[in-house]
Amino acid sequence: MAVTERLPLGRVAEEVRPEVELVTLTIDGRVVQVPAGITLLEAARLAGMRIPTLCHHPALPPEGACRVCLVEVEGRSNLVPSCQFPVADGLRVRTNSPVVREARRTVVELLLARHPHDCLGCVRNGSCELQELARQVGADPDRFQGQPSSVPVDDSSPALVRDPARCILCGRCVRACSLQAVGALGYAYRGLATTVGPAFSHRLAEVSCVACGQCASVCPVGAIVERDDTARVWEALADPARYVVVQVAPAVRASLGEALGLPPGTPVTGKLVTALRRLGFRQVFDTEFTADLTIVEEANEFLHRLAEGGPLPMFTSCSAGWVKFCEHFFPSRLPQVSTCKSPQQMMGALVKTYFAEVQQVDPDSIFSVSVMPCTAKKLEAARPEMGGGGRRDVDAVLTTRELARMIREAGLDLAALPEDRFDPPLGAATGAASVFGVTGGVMEAALRTVYEWVTGSELGTLEFAALRGWEGVREATIHLDGQRVRVAVVHGLGNAARFLRALEEGAPSPAEGPGQGRPYHFVEIMACPGGCVGGGGQPYALDPEVKRARAAVLYREDSSRRLRLSHRNPTVQWLYRHWLGEVGGEKAHRLLHTTYQPREPY
Repeated sequence: MAVTERLPLGRVAEEVRPEVELVTLTIDGRVVQVPAGITLLEAARLAGMRIPTLCHHPALPPEGACRVCLVEVEGRSNLVPSCQFPVADGLRVRTNSPVVREARRTVVELLLARHPHDCLGCVRNGSCELQELARQVGADPDRFQGQPSSVPVDDSSPALVRDPARCILCGRCVRACSLQAVGALGYAYRGLATTVGPAFSHRLAEVSCVACGQCASVCPVGAIVERDDTARVWEALADPARYVVVQVAPAVRASLGEALGLPPGTPVTGKLVTALRRLGFRQVFDTEFTADLTIVEEANEFLHRLAEGGPLPMFTSCSAGWVKFCEHFFPSRLPQVSTCKSPQQMMGALVKTYFAEVQQVDPDSIFSVSVMPCTAKKLEAARPEMGGGGRRDVDAVLTTRELARMIREAGLDLAALPEDRFDPPLGAATGAASVFGVTGGVMEAALRTVYEWVTGSELGTLEFAALRGWEGVREATIHLDGQRVRVAVVHGLGNAARFLRALEEGAPSPAEGPGQGRPYHFVEIMACPGGCVGGGGQPYALDPEVKRARAAVLYREDSSRRLRLSHRNPTVQWLYRHWLGEVGGEKAHRLLHTTYQPREPY
């Protein structure tokens, strides 16, 4: 008599419905109970069976395009894609029969027939899902012969590079771009001529791509990757005439270890600093310092708008992908975007002015590098507004993945390195700066400062629980000396588009449900789902829990700090007293603020 196993439901059941209805089916001879409403692919994984996939990604809607996840369902004449087929009572499923294995192997071999075989020259070598899948199913790469796409490489963007010859038409990038409400990528032509790219054979730089990199983060192969700036950085490090400095964003310290083989959620801040020194950087600065500086300027800007009737709600400006998205699709909102530069650009500006002055270094000799979780930061650094006197604020931007490649190339074992500290004076930060790397963190950090400035008293609890979490839109009401201030936190550009359309139509926000629309005062928007922990330059991850593990690192860093309010950073205070002058003053505005420009959505 068969024994029915009720499988641990985990987060799958929670996300399907609050009260879980179970169905009973048989998978490879095991009678199991799983939540109704999930797919055979999810059911098999709950049962500990890993059905191979390629077009499927847990952050994207299923499409069933690649047919790698085919399974047999008793009573059906054809194999079915398990990523789309729903579970039902009484189903009998075989995931590993001879016919299933042969079908998968043939599908992979057909993909390999049109795919370049120069794996050693591909940036995804060793992390390529097609490469791993071919090994898994025992595919013969030479069984079929075909011709790769002849569409040329598109390297027009300062952030992303597309190589159509490596594209396997899985559609992940198209779905990711659609979820982001950008729609810069789609299918073109038919049959063997089918390709993926912008409409009318345009290049990425010619369309409304916002460089968020979510397409690159979900691409299973090397068809869309970040523009590789490692060669430029190696060249600068080898040049004795260059004074090469580096800054590191909060989210990088929560994910770099993962990129180098450590478990997700391993904090590596001190080891990261040591690794950068051993790569040859003269100074290693912490972007968290200018995150604190950003909060001081942004909080001041918000309170001025609130008191003087400035354009509200004020939107945060730290996310470069969001800023460009606003320029393309919601240009009427640009006056409401904070004029503060992002922490990356504030650091770049200070390095070539304040730091150069106090260290008596020729600013023209400084080569300023940033390490970011984000591909859009490459585009941001290239903006004409981000520099002065013929100098760029930031000369080169590396993603977390690029830095991991440099560390491997240098033969460094991150886990075995001793810990070191960031260099003063641009390396001191508070806990408020740490949470910048997760959705809601910028708003939380800003409100800590705003509350204390307005009320003159300390918050009893520094954590804003209402702003933490993973819902696409979250909101809260803050009481400031008798005034009710409504704030919202939005992550993912698809959520941002819905939120902004609701504001324009006077409808309730997606967080509210039925009722009257609410007037907001302050809104944080992050382009990437989860914020910077889910940035387009972060290590590739198929498990959605990885983002939560990265976020936990940043929350722990915040709670462990002695100082947790940005305006209390003593080095920031000293900088204003002795060099910048008044908060929001002429010098601060000239160096730390910027402008935006409307762009055509195309």
